[in-house]
Amino acid sequence: MRLGADRARVRVPATSANLGPGFDALGLALALHDQVEVRALGSADVVVDVVGEGAEEVPSGDDHLVVRALRHALDHVGAPQTGLHLTCRNRIPHGRGLGSSAGAVVAGLLAARSLVAEPESLDDAVVLRLATELEGHPDNAAPALLGGATVAWSEGDAVRAARLPVHADVAPVAVVPASRLSTSHARGVLPERVPHGDAAFQAGRAALLVEALGRRPDLLLPATEDRLHQGYRRPVMSESLALVDALRARGVAAVVSGAGPTVLVLARAVGAAASDGSRPTDADEALRQVFGGVMGGWRIVPLAIDAAGATAQILP
Repeated sequence: MRLGADRARVRVPATSANLGPGFDALGLALALHDQVEVRALGSADVVVDVVGEGAEEVPSGDDHLVVRALRHALDHVGAPQTGLHLTCRNRIPHGRGLGSSAGAVVAGLLAARSLVAEPESLDDAVVLRLATELEGHPDNAAPALLGGATVAWSEGDAVRAARLPVHADVAPVAVVPASRLSTSHARGVLPERVPHGDAAFQAGRAALLVEALGRRPDLLLPATEDRLHQGYRRPVMSESLALVDALRARGVAAVVSGAGPTVLVLARAVGAAASDGSRPTDADEALRQVFGGVMGGWRIVPLAIDAAGATAQILP
């Protein structure tokens, strides 16, 4: 297959996975975006310019995750490799459980889709499978690609995802710490086996969460209870889980976002939007009580749900 274009722009949202009980399956796209512009070069050079999150830390050549994903997709469809110039404008925090790596992977795959002469060879089903090969699991890649809330699962070698309805009153709030935590470290503390009773509890809460997200946001507090992963991770993110505990004790549906250490609040809007588009929520007072005006490095970031998912366009 040949290349059909030499420039493209991709925008990809932040994501939060698990949402409490939906471990490695449920995810939510959030309106905080990275943007990547890709230009194919006539030489073999690879240049990566990064502005924003990770600017001084991420690789600037072939090891950059967007480049790796793009090349993975080109190899998959038999397209020729090319030199690349990437300009990345990053807003998704790195190492905070907001899907920065899945965003980079999806951005690279959609950039490849834009560059090849037969973009249908990299349809959403293929992109999700390739993203899972690179990420290891699809819980962040699915909402990054499709937008909204998603459930993802495997069927043999295939990876599938479906969008879930989200009630208009669900108002996510990310509480982002200054500290970071690698996904591998967070996963490394999980046990290989869990008690049968905890597994049964988890299945019920995951099913309830689908109902709470779509039709009954008043059920979000019980629907976000978890016994499968958050408690086991307390030794590596004690401050995050202390915040989760404090918010839940005040009736707020708070969970660890992905592998943490960001805390995601699935709040409910309780009033009309202000002139800046923000909406008061049932979590506002609890957050004020918990922090008492002393943030200690935490940032409270209200975020809309991104319903569109990743978008790409060919540039002239």
